[in-house]
Amino acid sequence: MGLGFFAFNLQDVLLEPYGGEILGLSVGQTTALTGIMALGAIVAFVLAARMLERGGDPIRLAALGIGAGIAAFAVVIFASPLGSGAMFRLGAAGIGFGEGLFAVATLAAAMGLRDQAQHGIALGAWGAVYATAEGLALAVSGMMKDGVQYLITTGRLGEALALPSVPYSVVYHLEILVLFATLIALGPLVARGRRAVRQEPGAFGLADLPA
Repeated sequence: MGLGFFAFNLQDVLLEPYGGEILGLSVGQTTALTGIMALGAIVAFVLAARMLERGGDPIRLAALGIGAGIAAFAVVIFASPLGSGAMFRLGAAGIGFGEGLFAVATLAAAMGLRDQAQHGIALGAWGAVYATAEGLALAVSGMMKDGVQYLITTGRLGEALALPSVPYSVVYHLEILVLFATLIALGPLVARGRRAVRQEPGAFGLADLPA
């Protein structure tokens, strides 16, 4: 959970500046990215609900969200050399979709513990891990972007990398790397997920998602 949420939230404070500075989007267009990501998340919630109601494995669903996130960040990276605002918006929607799937799936897995007395602890732990990973991601992304920008300004990276998009691209590549690490971490949990007791339909919903 920590790896996944850390990876998805690294872009949180960089996506809008990336669109404005690198792709030349207007303030209104960059602000709309929040809505685009939210739309992707809503689609993910609907898909997750249907798959979980049909007995789908939440860990496999989380892995699907990670895969969607990897593809989405790749699209965002390629949007810069291609100068495509449409690709950038598609990538933003994919990020919201991937994180939405990952969030619902990991919470469903936590709520699927056999001992119902542990559900409150599991929910609290989920919220704590999410908040911690988000805070660390915001700090690390900002420091990385500024650090790479400083290296470019001082000429330490050479002329080939002296591009405005490079500081953002470094962070996006780190996100992809951490998402792959998350897939590796999820691997051993797949077998456990098969043995987990399924929750009854309707026992868990959006109201249970921590704010």
